[in-house]
Amino acid sequence: MEKLKLGIPKGSLQDSTVKWFAKAGYNITITERSYYPAIDDEEIEVMLVRPQEMANPYIQRGVLDAGLTGEDWIRERKSDVVEVAELIYSKQRSMPARWVLAVKSDSPILSIEDLNGKTISTELVEVTRSYLTENGVQAKVEFSYGATEAKVPYLVDAIVELTETGSSLRANDLRIVDTVMISTTKLIANKESWKDSWKRKKLENLAMLLEGALVAESKVGLKMNVSDENLDALLKILPSMRAPTVSPLQTVGWQAIDTVIDEDVVRDLIPELKQAGALDIIEYPLNKVIP
Repeated sequence: MEKLKLGIPKGSLQDSTVKWFAKAGYNITITERSYYPAIDDEEIEVMLVRPQEMANPYIQRGVLDAGLTGEDWIRERKSDVVEVAELIYSKQRSMPARWVLAVKSDSPILSIEDLNGKTISTELVEVTRSYLTENGVQAKVEFSYGATEAKVPYLVDAIVELTETGSSLRANDLRIVDTVMISTTKLIANKESWKDSWKRKKLENLAMLLEGALVAESKVGLKMNVSDENLDALLKILPSMRAPTVSPLQTVGWQAIDTVIDEDVVRDLIPELKQAGALDIIEYPLNKVIP
């Protein structure tokens, strides 16, 4: 039997990745101290790998066929891999993460130009150096082995650190000067593995299901009944992905409506639908939405 060797990011992205795989229909079970999780698909072998090493060396070299890691580490390691899909989720939220240039809140550094001759600490050394070069700034960039936020202002002048909400930076009395890069999670593949028709199809199907799970996160389904006399007025205010499904009930003069909408409009929409004549309104969650 053919197998797809798949890397799952160990660390901050691990739990969210396992969650999205479950919503996509793949249940991954990770046991303590094991780097080889179980997955309920006999055609896939899973290994936990640090995201910094996922693209290069392991996928680029062909040790793994494919895996998930951030765009930040693909760029940092100058990886030569195939990008299968962009999956917009991070550790806490379904949105990209940012690498930001930050200083102490009372620092005289107000812009990137003020970093000339200064020292910056970060894990993302190569990307930071490219960012400085693009902006015509000469500064020393040091690799950080951890506790990066604690290093300013006594050890370094500034840091480049990953953030989702900025809360940790604020808690450490740090101020964001600029965004160095925005990073999303990527499903990537080894170039030779991508040429294999079976592995490519397996990855394309996996990507489709993961993307469908991510789309579904921000949407809900709505069902309701409405009389024929109120149908046109209700359809005018009812959003949908393409068009609502309308089907007749056994009771003459009544229609059943089914639609998928953005979750953030539901609380305002339901009272409007009720006022327009909708009855028996049901809101339900979705696991996957495949356009």
